[in-house]
Amino acid sequence: MEKVLILGTGVAGLTAAIYTARANLAPVVVEGLQPGGQLVSTTEIENYPGFSKGIMGPELMDEMRKQATRFGTRFVSASVASVDFRGRPLKVSLDDGSTHEAETVIIATGATAKYLGLESEQKLIGRGVSACATCDGAFFRNVPVAVAGGGDTAMEEALFLTRFASKVYVIHRRDQFRASRIMADRVMKHPKIEVMWNSVVEEVLDVAKNDVTGLRLKNVKTGAVSELAVKALFAAIGHKPNTDPFKGQIDLDAVGYIKADRTRTNIPGVFAAGDVQDPAYRQAITAAGSGCMAALEAQRFLEAREA
Repeated sequence: MEKVLILGTGVAGLTAAIYTARANLAPVVVEGLQPGGQLVSTTEIENYPGFSKGIMGPELMDEMRKQATRFGTRFVSASVASVDFRGRPLKVSLDDGSTHEAETVIIATGATAKYLGLESEQKLIGRGVSACATCDGAFFRNVPVAVAGGGDTAMEEALFLTRFASKVYVIHRRDQFRASRIMADRVMKHPKIEVMWNSVVEEVLDVAKNDVTGLRLKNVKTGAVSELAVKALFAAIGHKPNTDPFKGQIDLDAVGYIKADRTRTNIPGVFAAGDVQDPAYRQAITAAGSGCMAALEAQRFLEAREA
């Protein structure tokens, strides 16, 4: 039986691994479908402390993994299929057919950004297509960009991007926003923002076959097709927390995020860190911080049981 079983290898999971490994708890990390988490599909990261010239997302995750391995972390190449937290020990079944028992579990399975589902969009993620204005907005100074969405998240992204972009187009399939009135009003009154009502993105264009150069839009009411010259598309249609295996086993909110108090869940010995329990910030640095917190909470939990 493991002392610490960590689910996920994003920033939160690897930070938890580093801390628990240094505490001689010999953590085992289940890698999941995307080892390294969302940052492996990110190009340059400029806002993670300690890298004055920035660092590539895959490079950062590789260094964190090496650091965790250095202190004795073991990795399992599989994904979580189901869990049983109704008794002790805690049980986690993986899609390779194995079942792991643990005294503590740290869930760091993250949240998956929702994209528009276009083939052209997927090809350009990290090359002008993003789901995080806070992460990537600064790369698009003095050029036009677009935001797809109509909720509060889209409004926040659009307003944030006005700090950098020369113009921000908000593309929404309806003729009114779903966002709160105050956020919608701010967007519609901003001189840098233009709203493209009743419109959807049909294709992300890359004339030079390298980076985003524009969008092909379709008006859902008239059927008219047009092209919009932009250098980036920010998908702002929400995130889906990766919590399907934990439904019915742990308290989740209405959207599916894990409810956690200082990373502690309603199940003793089960902790949650990173985007899987954070619908508000979704930053690498906050994920790392919560990974540290979860590791320390797990360590204290184990010490209390041994006392």
